[in-house]
Amino acid sequence: MSETNNSFKPSLGLFDSTMIVAGSMIGSGIFIVSADMLKDLGSAGWLIAVWLITGFMTLIAALSYGELSAMFPKAGGQYVYLKESYNPLVGFLYGWSFFSVIQTGTIAAVAVGFAKFAGYFFPALAWDDSNTFMVMGLSVHYAQVVAIALILLLTLINTKGIQTGKIIQTIFTSTKLISLFGLIIAGFIAFKWDVWKANWQNPWVVQHLTKVDGIVSVQPLVNGAILGAIASAMVGSIFSSDAWNNVTFIAGEIKNPKKNIGMSLFMGTLIVTLIYVLMNVVYLATVPLHELAFAKDNRVALSASEAIFGSSGTIIIAIMIMISTFGCNNGLILAGARVYYTMAHDGLFFKQADKLNKNAVPEWALWIQCAMACALCLSGKYGDLLDMVSFIVVIFYVLTIFGIFILRKKRPDAERPYKAFGYPVLPVIYILMGISFCTLLIKYKPQFTWPGLIITLIGIPLYYLAVANKKQKS
Repeated sequence: MSETNNSFKPSLGLFDSTMIVAGSMIGSGIFIVSADMLKDLGSAGWLIAVWLITGFMTLIAALSYGELSAMFPKAGGQYVYLKESYNPLVGFLYGWSFFSVIQTGTIAAVAVGFAKFAGYFFPALAWDDSNTFMVMGLSVHYAQVVAIALILLLTLINTKGIQTGKIIQTIFTSTKLISLFGLIIAGFIAFKWDVWKANWQNPWVVQHLTKVDGIVSVQPLVNGAILGAIASAMVGSIFSSDAWNNVTFIAGEIKNPKKNIGMSLFMGTLIVTLIYVLMNVVYLATVPLHELAFAKDNRVALSASEAIFGSSGTIIIAIMIMISTFGCNNGLILAGARVYYTMAHDGLFFKQADKLNKNAVPEWALWIQCAMACALCLSGKYGDLLDMVSFIVVIFYVLTIFGIFILRKKRPDAERPYKAFGYPVLPVIYILMGISFCTLLIKYKPQFTWPGLIITLIGIPLYYLAVANKKQKS
């Protein structure tokens, strides 16, 4: 690998950027997580409400990030915003968390999601103990092998240049958007009023659903337990709506970034929010609620497609979901490496990451990201990664949006081609909602939140080691 370029090439327009936002957001989540959400909530009304709340939060955050992206139109995105708003330590903690959990964990989770749906065609990928083998004392599932192979393939493709990644992203995102809208239209045509009415009985009663020996048990929740159930359910919807900010990481490769990043953030998140809400309406209009909650391997989209199209439709939707997760991971892998490149440029990451190859992409950063994501594929199941990622990512979203207030005071005269929509009201609403979500998650689902927080805090000594090493070399 040789460093024949020392700067990124702006080659992505508004449409390309919007495809990266939408494509990075829509992975496997929308096709899976509603099952666990219904187990937590047990009601149609709250299922839709949680998706609307998450969509509202995502749109507020996207509109707020528009101001930051216009102020700092450079590679690194959120890492740069936090560094400029607070200090290099906070920026590093985000970058470290991004590398150790947020981006690599999401890449791993989406890759495992791809393998799960491939299991429809290949029974050996079905997620059970019989489809495993031992390697050096470690139990490895065949689906994990497929997930790792997908990450390796997409990393290799993205070392060939931004144009290659752009083409894949545009093709796969366009395909899945068309397919999703097609499924939504078909779902409304096949609307089953008897199923819909049955699902909407007691729509605002929060209840926990369990299934033992084929019998579904319902446990109504009260007081604080309701808030805990809502927070637990939001883990799924937030994970499914995450990665919308990936476009900010590749600002150096976007034409007219001061305008196009903010526009693509708004357009991409709005399109995806609309799709997510309508998809859940289709689920509730075609499949009984308890069947959705306990769909095989949580594959609610396959249950809905069977109800709409019959068995042939299941094959179509499974292929479409594999396309979706493939395209999603392409966007995640493409964008993530730019953060490590920027950190390395600041002397806070491996020095080799501060290099562009002959195709003007950070190849070494791509491969180190690949290695970490592959390791996480072997670390646990889909849900473990999902819970850990959702908690940490919201903490940093809150800090970043609060950074708008800090920068307004710290740099009142700085150029702001775009200002956060609804400031200060909407950013404050997001901050309060984000803090509430994280607090409830710590209280009601600590087994996954605390490990993620500990991983983030490990970044503090790593930061000072990096600074000491930097000073020593200078």
